[in-house]
Amino acid sequence: MGHSQLEKQKTHERIVTLAAKRLREVGLEGIGVADLMKEAGLTVGGFYKHFASRDELVAEAVQVAVESWRRQLEEKGIDPADISLENYADDYLSTRHRDQRGDGCAYAALTADIARSGDAVRAIATEGIRRNIASMTARMPQPDTADARRNAIIASCLMTGALGLARVANDEEFSREILEAAKSFAKELATDDGK
Repeated sequence: MGHSQLEKQKTHERIVTLAAKRLREVGLEGIGVADLMKEAGLTVGGFYKHFASRDELVAEAVQVAVESWRRQLEEKGIDPADISLENYADDYLSTRHRDQRGDGCAYAALTADIARSGDAVRAIATEGIRRNIASMTARMPQPDTADARRNAIIASCLMTGALGLARVANDEEFSREILEAAKSFAKELATDDGK
């Protein structure tokens, strides 16, 4: 790959990474191409050197957002499969994660937006959900059972919803209560009798 192609690829990745962060902060409709390109230090005209449309950018940004946690761990040499449900719940249902929307879970930040988006974005999100459920199933006792998959789905939905509601609440004590209650219940699902 030539120098100019490498630079173009790096610029493309920078735009997508920035868009993934902004989408989680302000939603799919809250980000404009002009503002994004300005923040990236580029011109609006340069956008079309990288993307055929805004929809193409959004699809790529959602892909990055959906995979960001796994990629962050792998960059640190950590296999996401090695993280127990207890540790996962502690990190996911933390006030740090609640407060850092731009770097956090795409589903907690964008569920309603993704549900209203086109097929391309929904397909990306659906595959991410499938991978998350499979990873969560592996964290359950007896991971090869129907109960483990059921509990993995419950834990995933519970944690995503709880994080979203904790972000909605404008009462700090209530927000923390939501996180702690969900965390406690998620950890119960990791025990043999958590049915």
